[in-house]
Amino acid sequence: MNTERPLLWGVYEEHLDEAAFRFSQWERALDAPDYVLAEVAEQEEHVAAHLDGLVLGGERVARRLLEPALAADEAERVVVAALALLGGEQPSGPAAVLAALSQAEPPSLGALRRAFELAAPPVIPAELVSLLKKEEALPELLVLVLDTLGSHGLATAPLCTPFFSHPAPQVAAAALRAAGRMRLPLDPGGLQRALGSAEPMLRDAAIVAGLQGGHRSAWAACQAVVESRTPSARLPLLLLAMGGDERDTKGLLELLSDESLRPDVLWALGFSGSVAAAEACLEWMRQEPSAALAGEAFSAITGLPIEGKYAAESQEPEAEQPVPLEREDLDADLVPRPEDALPLPRAEAVASWWMEARRRMDARARYLAGQPFTPQVLLDALANAPMRRRHALALELTLRSRGALQVPTRAFVPRQLASLQQARAATPSTFSRPFAEGLRG
Repeated sequence: MNTERPLLWGVYEEHLDEAAFRFSQWERALDAPDYVLAEVAEQEEHVAAHLDGLVLGGERVARRLLEPALAADEAERVVVAALALLGGEQPSGPAAVLAALSQAEPPSLGALRRAFELAAPPVIPAELVSLLKKEEALPELLVLVLDTLGSHGLATAPLCTPFFSHPAPQVAAAALRAAGRMRLPLDPGGLQRALGSAEPMLRDAAIVAGLQGGHRSAWAACQAVVESRTPSARLPLLLLAMGGDERDTKGLLELLSDESLRPDVLWALGFSGSVAAAEACLEWMRQEPSAALAGEAFSAITGLPIEGKYAAESQEPEAEQPVPLEREDLDADLVPRPEDALPLPRAEAVASWWMEARRRMDARARYLAGQPFTPQVLLDALANAPMRRRHALALELTLRSRGALQVPTRAFVPRQLASLQQARAATPSTFSRPFAEGLRG
């Protein structure tokens, strides 16, 4: 006699559809300029509710809906299916995800990597490490394993070190990321080779890992990238703004004349906390297409929200005439960028406010949201700043503490809050000095 209870398959299919949709919204919110952590937590509750519904469906739902979804074309569907399988009580769930790894193509491996990053550490399969020894493994698979080990505190020197010199730059970069997160020792020679890489991904990973380890060569590489005005310098520009001195800030201000670098320079200057940078941003608020980015940076320094009378009224975009098919750019990226949601400032109103506010600010001090920069102000900003700015703030906390304090700003909110609580319990002197001070070598 068949004693299995009948399942309402339509309900579970809806759970899967809704989980994927809610997850895609949550993922976009992590980079949004108009969301804060508390609002993202509310979105996350919807994701969690639908994931719980899928887990409660048991093995039958896993086999009929979740395992086939691991091969879906939509990344968000792959992520939620993997999370539900990893989070279930049946051992067949993690086994199915592991089996999918050997068959997955690079796009799916990227989605599965995100699922492993978000999963709770206890559900990470121990067999994952063995994939590092798989012959002819795709680079994307090695990246998945190394990033997972680094994200969950499972990376070791014997696991990471052999991949520092891997011919695929994305693999070497993942090994450096994992080593940096675990504060593993870095070979100075190997680090220097990575710092000199022509691949921005590898170079940037080496800069961050080197700074976490206190290596002066990483800071010198960062300065050299900015001085060369090379493209793809967003991270070095940011680090120079956060950790540099008055001379470094002056150099960044001079780069505003380079139209190709200007968006990344404005982004970086918002983290410099410099009064001179705020004044430069005020000028660029008057010019499109830099106005919104300049307003964001000015607000980050001074604390003035670009809203109400300080924001221009949003206008509905004019209807555009259809472009003939032969002239249409079929490769154009139509996905909205996070900065597209930034408000346009009313430059004259902001300038009027600045005339008075400027008198209360010290040109030699560093400011964050209008407050003199202190460890406490940094932690408060990590809790309350717009989501898209928190990733850079968390990086500064990590670098200032030489990797002792890490807030994973792309993890689920409970994990973020636990890391923030740990940072608040730390001695402020642990991260009170700029990260460019006290470097060695």
